[in-house]
Amino acid sequence: MPLVVMDYVWTQTETTLYINVPLKGTKAGKVDIVCTDDYLKVHFPPYLFEAFLFEPVDDDRIAVRVANGCAVITLPKRTNKVWEHLMISTDNKEKMEIRQRALLKYHEKLSSESISKAAKQQADNKYALETVIKLEKEERDSIQKIKDAEQEKTTQELAAWHFRQQQKAEQDVQLKLQSQKAKSHQLRTETESQKCGPSDQEKMKLDQRSNSNAKSKKAQDELPPPRLRGNIQVTFTPRIFPTALRESRLPEEEEWLRKQAETWRKVNVDVGELKDLKKEEGNPYWLKDKGDKCFATGDFLGAVNAYSLAIRLMGKIPALYSNRAACHLKLRNFHKAIEDSSQALDLLTPPVPANAAARVRAFVRRGSAFCELQAYPEGLQDFLAALKIDPNNEALLVDTQRIRDIIQGSAVNPASETE
Repeated sequence: MPLVVMDYVWTQTETTLYINVPLKGTKAGKVDIVCTDDYLKVHFPPYLFEAFLFEPVDDDRIAVRVANGCAVITLPKRTNKVWEHLMISTDNKEKMEIRQRALLKYHEKLSSESISKAAKQQADNKYALETVIKLEKEERDSIQKIKDAEQEKTTQELAAWHFRQQQKAEQDVQLKLQSQKAKSHQLRTETESQKCGPSDQEKMKLDQRSNSNAKSKKAQDELPPPRLRGNIQVTFTPRIFPTALRESRLPEEEEWLRKQAETWRKVNVDVGELKDLKKEEGNPYWLKDKGDKCFATGDFLGAVNAYSLAIRLMGKIPALYSNRAACHLKLRNFHKAIEDSSQALDLLTPPVPANAAARVRAFVRRGSAFCELQAYPEGLQDFLAALKIDPNNEALLVDTQRIRDIIQGSAVNPASETE
């Protein structure tokens, strides 16, 4: 049998009634509140508060707030006047009838709200579908118009090309006829000149041609002999990079060689342990893909092993630490998840747009680990840092607000959560 709450407090104005019910240490999520126009119930096991109201209230404008260990119910009155009492004085039988009637009305109200919500959702979906169909039709029409315009343009260009080709062919025929006429005229002229003997002009041309040939032959005889050839030995400075020394960037090349040497030293530290690995298993990027596949199939321990081996081979890849942190979250190794997320954030420097998504994931994973350890202020700081990078992420907004509510000890309307 529930324990009846007697230490409640109620106040009123002419328009509004306020009831303050102490929750006696009960969490907000375990409080069940039901309210109609003439009945109010606040149930938080093993305690129960019931009020058979003196006058009807407006149940559509009832407000409930749970904070600081109390439930504050605000009940707007239907008639503006001061009540003499909070509850009516009646027997148990009538109270039972009022209770049953109120509960039936409350459930009918919830059912009608769910039906109306479903109808509204269906109408919204129908409107969205019609809008999408309309947009797709407009897009198809615009594409068809573009196709028709391009086809018409291509047809016109093809007709113009055919016309130009026809004109060119006619011009070629005319030029060919003219050249044939010119050749026939020249041939006829040469034939007539051969019959009559060479003219004075032709004799002068022959003399000039013979003189030029004699001069060119004399110039060729006066040319000097070619020079002797030889070989010159050229030696180059030995270099690792194929570019010439004058074109090199010496500081960058030395930095690259130093990093390569450091990487190979790390790879060769555990040669005795890693000699049994296959060729592809010695590639950290192949191990990362292997870990991603294990994570997708739910093999979180296998994914941790793959990421750990990849880190031993190449410890400067931020995604390895961030993905291993996600695996530790699944395995509830929250301290290790915090360490790996912090290491990933240290490697994701400087902060640039290219690594923004990776930094958001690292902050969220570290913040989630802090929240699982009930270190909510530290978790809130990480979620705020992620939200600063991606302010339009709705999921981050919801999670950040939820952490703030936990820190402030408040919650949303409990009736909507329990019903």
